[in-house]
Amino acid sequence: MHMAMPVRVVLYADAESTARSAARAAFARIAALDNTMSDYRPQSEVRRLESRPGEWQPVSAELFAVVSRAIQVARLTGGAFDPTVGPLVALWREARRSRRHPQRDRLDSARMLVGWTRIGLDSARRALKFGRGMRLDLGGIAKGYIIQEALETLRSKGIARALIEAGGDIVVGDAPPGSAGWRIDAPDASPSLKAVLATVTNSAVATSGPRAQFVVIDGVRYSHVVDPRTGQALTTGVTARVVAQDGATADALATALTVLGLKKGPALVSRSFSGVRVEVREVHDE
Repeated sequence: MHMAMPVRVVLYADAESTARSAARAAFARIAALDNTMSDYRPQSEVRRLESRPGEWQPVSAELFAVVSRAIQVARLTGGAFDPTVGPLVALWREARRSRRHPQRDRLDSARMLVGWTRIGLDSARRALKFGRGMRLDLGGIAKGYIIQEALETLRSKGIARALIEAGGDIVVGDAPPGSAGWRIDAPDASPSLKAVLATVTNSAVATSGPRAQFVVIDGVRYSHVVDPRTGQALTTGVTARVVAQDGATADALATALTVLGLKKGPALVSRSFSGVRVEVREVHDE
């Protein structure tokens, strides 16, 4: 269990001792990065940033890389993905517990604190700066980044044939022995995407949608994904699946696509991101 979910590692090695040592190193890397980027852990690096608003704060290379990538995705998606959505996410987490819609004035106040353009980035000093009341939520990108880093850890240990899966995000290395690639089942995908997922190597696959985490309030089903532009949790049944070269990109774009929807999402992503395969579908429960 890492990042509040089961994480699975599948790997091929020439000896059991090699496999166990590599897997332990991969899980240790996941735990360390979770401690850095979690918005649940009071002592995480992400949470510590909130204690000094308006000041430049040096951060770890890993956190700077994730925030930099998050801002790039935010810019290219017109803010459909926004790493500063934390104040809104906190309200909707409370709503899922209480089964009550957040009060309008509280949503309006939280929206005033959201805006990726208000993050300061200083690459020379590897430092970040945030406004008062802002709160990072890297849940839409950190998971993909973290399992990608775990895969790189396995590679550093001489394990190239591996798969790591966590909560709908998957990264894979070289193909298993005797195979052209890893086979990832996606029963609701189109035939063309199923063909792509039948032999995946050195890629990442991410899925985002409302089917796993949601709350029903007054007969309306609200997703755990929040539109940073409106402050509202999504009420559509849009599910997005992304195949990309790395886990962070796949994770962030899957989240953004559920916000952008069927009409705008795929076209925008195809214009702005090369080497990415996406599929967005409206899924209705029986």
